[in-house]
Formats: sequence, structure tokens, C-alpha cells
Amino acid sequence: MASLDIAVLLFEGFEPLDAFGPVEMLGYLGKIDGSPVETRLRFVSQQGGLARGSYGVPVQTMPVSSDDKPDVLLIPGGGGTRPLSKDASFIAMLDSLASRSTHCLTVCTGSALLAATGQLDGRRTTSNKRALNWVKSVRPQVNWQDQARWESDGKYVTSSGVSAGIDMALGWIAGQYGIELARRIAEHTEYRWAEDSHDDPFAVDSQQRQ
Repeated sequence: MASLDIAVLLFEGFEPLDAFGPVEMLGYLGKIDGSPVETRLRFVSQQGGLARGSYGVPVQTMPVSSDDKPDVLLIPGGGGTRPLSKDASFIAMLDSLASRSTHCLTVCTGSALLAATGQLDGRRTTSNKRALNWVKSVRPQVNWQDQARWESDGKYVTSSGVSAGIDMALGWIAGQYGIELARRIAEHTEYRWAEDSHDDPFAVDSQQRQ
């Protein structure tokens, strides 16, 4: 059976559900009956050690190495993305890691970090609609989408805010291994999957509140 190496890039101030929501779906992919792959999930960070997310959630991580080539790179968002978007050392590390990854998935403002590398220039990309004005300012060259639950463009898949990462992960699974397998994972995890990537009611609600 094929093995799928999944690296989750963490940092100080990451949003826990951004990371662990998709991790649950991707992890389930490796254990559900009939899956074509085994999944290897690992948590990495620029320096290694403890990465503390929102609400003080600590996660032990391994440092990113120069020969790290994950099949899937998952980048969550969170408050920590704002200072990191201007951190040249971090962005250079992410640029190199994302270039070596086969697939890149982002949740919420994690797309701003990937956008800062220039790899999303001209690509259809989305993010948390409540932070979209700031995200757009990080890299205007990106083809930012104002209404999308998640967007796929080449090896890059980006999603809207927080829980949207779960829908995105299932959408990625459907694209790689078939929609029926994604539906089975949603059923086993008792999750109501929003299968339409452009059904984004929160974007409308966010616009109405501005």
C-alpha cells in the first residue's frame, strides 16, 4: 500500500482547528477500510520544539530540514500569521518547503503566508473572509477570491476560515481518491461535509457586517 507523508507546519499563534480539523480527515484517510494509502502525519516548525497555538495549545514539533519533501504540506492560519508574513527567514523557509512539497493546503490566513512566497501569484486563492482585506494586502498579485469555501489551483488548495479547512481536506481527498471515499470519511466522523467548494455563506454574512 502506498504511503502518504503529511507535514503540518506549526508556529506560535496557530489556530488549533485550522490544523486539527484537516488532520482528523487526513488521518482518517489512512485508517478507513478500503483506503488506497496509509498516512504518516507529523508536526514540524521552523526551529522545532513546542509550538503554542491559540488558547495555549502546545504541540511538540520537529524542525524543518532542507531535504524535507512531504507529499502534503498543511499550513494553518491564526493570529501568528501576521508577524510571520513579514519574517523574511520564515518566508524563505516556507518557500523552499512548499516548492519541495507535492501538494500544498492552507487554512484561513495560512494562505497569506504561502502567498508571501510568491508561489500563489496569479492563482485562484481564498482565505478567511473576515481577514481578506489584510490577506490581499500581503500579496495583491494573487487572484484572491471573495467567495469560496475552498479553491484548487494546481498543487495548491486554499480554504476560508477555521472550520472550512475540514471541508477543504475532504475536497482534496475527493479529488485524489474519489468522492465516495471522502463521503465515507465524513460519515464515519459524523461530519456534514459542504461538498460545494463555492457555497460560502459566511462570505456574504461578512460583507453584510462590514
